[in-house]
Amino acid sequence: MVKAMVNLSEYENRVLNIIKAKFGFRNKSEAIEWIIQKYESEFLEPELRPEFVAKMRKREKEPIVHVKDFRKHFGLEERV
Repeated sequence: MVKAMVNLSEYENRVLNIIKAKFGFRNKSEAIEWIIQKYESEFLEPELRPEFVAKMRKREKEPIVHVKDFRKHFGLEERV
């Protein structure tokens, strides 16, 4: 495990304490870990599963179907 010294402003420290209390974390380290995981899931691009990549590679070799009227072809009603 990596240890890091972090400099926080008074406001950032208060926010961290609120998160710690709200989610019942035992210490600020757990609160920081939660924030990082939350950031990762919302802002970083997730890696695609190998099965999905293989499936898409197979699909890109399939023939292309040309559709003149998308709504009619897929049986969709027209919205007014």
